[in-house]
Amino acid sequence: MRYAGGIMVIWAALSSAAWSDETALQIGDAARGAEVFQVCAQCHQVGEGASHGTGPHLNGIFDRKVAQFDDFDYSQGILRARRDGMVWDLEHLDAYLTNPKTLVSGTNMEFAGLSDPKDRGDVLAYLRSFSANPQNIPEAAPTALKQEVELPPEVLAMVGDPEYGEYLSTECTTCHQLDGDYDGIPVITGWLAEDFVLAMHAYKQKIRPHPVMQMMAGRLADDEIAALAAYFGALE
Repeated sequence: MRYAGGIMVIWAALSSAAWSDETALQIGDAARGAEVFQVCAQCHQVGEGASHGTGPHLNGIFDRKVAQFDDFDYSQGILRARRDGMVWDLEHLDAYLTNPKTLVSGTNMEFAGLSDPKDRGDVLAYLRSFSANPQNIPEAAPTALKQEVELPPEVLAMVGDPEYGEYLSTECTTCHQLDGDYDGIPVITGWLAEDFVLAMHAYKQKIRPHPVMQMMAGRLADDEIAALAAYFGALE
């Protein structure tokens, strides 16, 4: 949390209340963020028809791997962050908006940063509206709902067959990207097997609220969920 500063304090304070009420976490005022974003709009586009300018477009930025676009000439600093596995989650986005060169040395981004946590939170709320829709995918970070599911130890201890998981994965990959790129639907490659199993059983038990995922998970036996966890967990 070193770089996240004030917004993480706000996030922590809000999250307990949001989770207790099982409502989506708000990270800022998106309407005000649209106004603050004008300082960013000199280099970055967002929204319908957005394209690369001096900087890459920012549609779908949340949970997107750093330096995702093949048709944009990134700085060596950003490419290094990509090799290090950095993802544009809430913490890293907030850190970058605070001071880009503190988070990524060698970045070409000539921007001093936003020192006010409210400004950063509002801009991030605005950008969030162009990533996965919190209304359609309420569990997608950073508007995550608290999800709890208890499973018998023998279910968690299952070692799935990744080849069987690959066979079963075709329905999953009609929506989720195998290459790990974020296109508005949460990335499921590279998950820890236990996290994947817990999430799928939470859908199966209708604890997680996404109706399509509830239907898909409801069709799967325990060994099939374990196989999918093994397959997707092995993908980078």
